[in-house]
Amino acid sequence: MHSFEIWAPLAHAMSVFVNGVALPMQGPDDRGWWRIDAADARPGSDYGFLIDGDRHPYPDPRSLWQPNGVHALSRIYDQNAFPWTDAKFQAPPLPSAIVYELHIGSFTPQGTLDAAVEKLEYLAALGITHVELMPVASFAGNHGWGYDGVALYAVHQPYGGPDALKRFVNAAHERGLAVLLDVVYNHFGPVGNYTGKFGPYITGDHRTPWGGAVNLESAGASEVRRFFCDNALMWLRNFHIDGLRIDAAHAFVDRSAIHFLEEMAAKVDRLEAALARPLVLIAESDLNDPRFVTPREAGGLGIDAQWSDDFHHALFAVFTGAHDGYYRDFGALEQLAKALEQTFVYDGVYSPYRKRIHGRPANHLSQHRFFGYIQNHDQVGNRAVGDRISHIAGIERAKIAAAIVLLAPFIPMIFQGEEWACSAPFQFFADHEGEMAQLVSEGRKKEFASFGWDPGSIPDPESRETFLRSKLNWDEAAQRQHAEMLDWYRDLIRLRRTTACLNNAEPGSTRVDFDEQARLLRMERGAIIACCNLGASDWVFSVPNQSGVLLASHPSIGVKSGNLILPPDTIAVLTSPQV
Repeated sequence: MHSFEIWAPLAHAMSVFVNGVALPMQGPDDRGWWRIDAADARPGSDYGFLIDGDRHPYPDPRSLWQPNGVHALSRIYDQNAFPWTDAKFQAPPLPSAIVYELHIGSFTPQGTLDAAVEKLEYLAALGITHVELMPVASFAGNHGWGYDGVALYAVHQPYGGPDALKRFVNAAHERGLAVLLDVVYNHFGPVGNYTGKFGPYITGDHRTPWGGAVNLESAGASEVRRFFCDNALMWLRNFHIDGLRIDAAHAFVDRSAIHFLEEMAAKVDRLEAALARPLVLIAESDLNDPRFVTPREAGGLGIDAQWSDDFHHALFAVFTGAHDGYYRDFGALEQLAKALEQTFVYDGVYSPYRKRIHGRPANHLSQHRFFGYIQNHDQVGNRAVGDRISHIAGIERAKIAAAIVLLAPFIPMIFQGEEWACSAPFQFFADHEGEMAQLVSEGRKKEFASFGWDPGSIPDPESRETFLRSKLNWDEAAQRQHAEMLDWYRDLIRLRRTTACLNNAEPGSTRVDFDEQARLLRMERGAIIACCNLGASDWVFSVPNQSGVLLASHPSIGVKSGNLILPPDTIAVLTSPQV
């Protein structure tokens, strides 16, 4: 026997179609729920819902398994059948994390969760503590980034389905690695979303850049909020995920007395207490609003950490000279220094790009509330050709950028292949059909044509070649220049994880001096000093007696007669005996 229930306040009659038979459901109750117990339904049975006598069954919005794609029948999945062996695992605290973001489809040649398991030993040896997966919820087509998911409770079948995700998490935990999962709660994808047949999941009052906005405050919003909160709790409870990264949290429009994110954070806290293992929520937001990561008791939303784009933009603009789009607001070493010391560059000051005052100060918060990175899926993949920092600025500057990220007070995050300066770009790709494929392809070309790009040079996101081009080539990691970069990352991560002062992120723990004209920057983190030369001439820097060079981006760098000589485009990491 299996119990079916569905929230369908818009329906006048509901049936569940299971084992080839339509069974009338009882309801609706006062909240719009319909229910039935089906004696012959069991794990493995395919089913769908018939609305108001419709002959075509729709998949379950809460389906746990879509083995034949998002348009097909759902399949009953037994959440309790998997043989977990990770009962003793406890995720490392987020402030101590070294995070590695990856996309299952392009991370390995096979593009599956089971294939990714084979790389977990490598990640653990690298020094990674948390693996962050880009979205795995089911979406239309075989390959894509995952941000157009429509069956949010079901693991994308081409990745291996629900059991494969459990195998991946279990294997990661066996190797001491925590798993974070990217979830998308601000919109549904444009193909395969049937939620509107059942209820008001989407509101016409607001829109997002990706389509209709999720209904968080209008009629029916209580059950819509429950849908997403239950989804978050499912990943954490049933799939043993250690934390969620909430995509584009700035796109939520919610004027309720209790914000949707505050409600979710409270429910996750209660689940954490019940499971007796740490669980975290991480938000992506470009609002520069510290209330996201301020505790609920202090009037905040209670999210544990957030991605901080100001640091990325400041670092990227300095290293590449980028000045288009939002990079118009960046480019000065002074801004990079401010990001390192105070987190937000735009903290209540005027933004020329936005043409308004933006943000508010966050320098009262621990900088462990914020992620720092030079690459992620957005900042690489949303470029016209998906080029990486090593492609744009060169290997030497990519080394310096890596050092600043891993020595900065933020939680450091690495994007797949970054650690060996991989040759593969990460381009935007999707797998739609017909008119939707044409719209996506043309939209991509128009977007970058407005920035002066030749439309013919923009990779077609709907071409399978664009997807294949973005897959990592693991063989090159052992080749000379790539192996040298990989060693550099290993050394930086080892230093970060074994040096107490590098894990101090309290306000005032980082001090940065710079020379804008000479393009010199010096960052002090307790006993660790990083000196960086982005100028055109050697920098002769006087260092205290007995100072030693811990790491240097070029073998010629060292301390001679009390002086450190840094050639252009190099960085040295020293330890100071005076601290």
